Amino acid sequence: MRCKRYLPPEQLEHFFAGFDTHTKTTLGVSVENRPIQMIKIGTGPYKVLMWSQMHGNESTTTKALLDFVPWFLDENQKKFQLSFTLYIIPQLNPDGSHLYTRHNANNIDLNRDAINQSQPESKVLRAIYEKTQPDLCLNLHGQRTIYAAGKSGHSASLSFLSPSADVERTVTPARKKAMGLISALAKALEKELPNAIGRYDDTFNANCVGDSFTQAGTPTILFEAGHVPNDYQREQTRVHVFNAYKALFTSLIEHQYFFELRDYLKIPQNEVEFCDLILSGVSILDEGNKFVNQKIAIQYRETITDGEIEFLPEMIAYGAELQLRAHKYIRIPESLKTVDLEFKSEKLVKNTAFIDLLSLKS
Repeated sequence: MRCKRYLPPEQLEHFFAGFDTHTKTTLGVSVENRPIQMIKIGTGPYKVLMWSQMHGNESTTTKALLDFVPWFLDENQKKFQLSFTLYIIPQLNPDGSHLYTRHNANNIDLNRDAINQSQPESKVLRAIYEKTQPDLCLNLHGQRTIYAAGKSGHSASLSFLSPSADVERTVTPARKKAMGLISALAKALEKELPNAIGRYDDTFNANCVGDSFTQAGTPTILFEAGHVPNDYQREQTRVHVFNAYKALFTSLIEHQYFFELRDYLKIPQNEVEFCDLILSGVSILDEGNKFVNQKIAIQYRETITDGEIEFLPEMIAYGAELQLRAHKYIRIPESLKTVDLEFKSEKLVKNTAFIDLLSLKS
């Protein structure tokens, strides 16, 4: 199933239609009464709970599940089917997926609702966790284009985290198991993604679901689908996530996850170093003040227009020099050097002479 970055719930109907009632379960409904569906595949003793699109605008790990599930069910993968039972929720937040928003329909971040359990989607996840008592949890997310894999590193195309169980970030048995698996993932993917795998910040937050499950003693791995240069629809990232899923279960079945803490800590921590575009040689008119020969940092703001994602150029900084790196650099042509670049109050580009120059083509 091929699909672009926007993946509303109705696009998954065909996927779910391929499973019978013994495999597919409706766990509950969202705020706006959309079904939250789960598929159960495999018959093995090792139980894994996987959920994606807890944040509705993070669809890449879901798209990779659309590739992974048929692979897992293929007749050639009997050893995986007999080793694992997978409980997969492709869209925990169908309302946010429909609206293409991080939050649910009540404007609540579900990954900050572990304690309060204030939302129906949060209650669905907690209920299936308690019912299945999984041996491993996979919390599947997407991250912005701003991250580098370490200081001055490449764009973080994939990032992982073993969430903390307390403010001291103690390496509990659950964390140690997750750290070993992440180290195995980094090793398995290093040729595919050289210097492009990051480690997410492990500051403890009891309201985060991964921290909560780790605290309860379940090894939990946070996946963050990141940015491959020029891949704004995240189709290349989708392939990398699919390969990460396969590598993870291969590591489990072959017991290739006995790594030391230092192996996990060798994975470079994510650093905020990138913007999408740096435009140089421009004159800027900002609230009546003119600045010449400037560099301007542009970040694309994603919004839905007529069922498609539109990437709107938004200024985040300007100056004679910038501390940021960019995924793309443009020096303005001579024909535009006499034109001032203007912004609306919210810092979206206003001057139509620059729109084609700054528009994202992917």
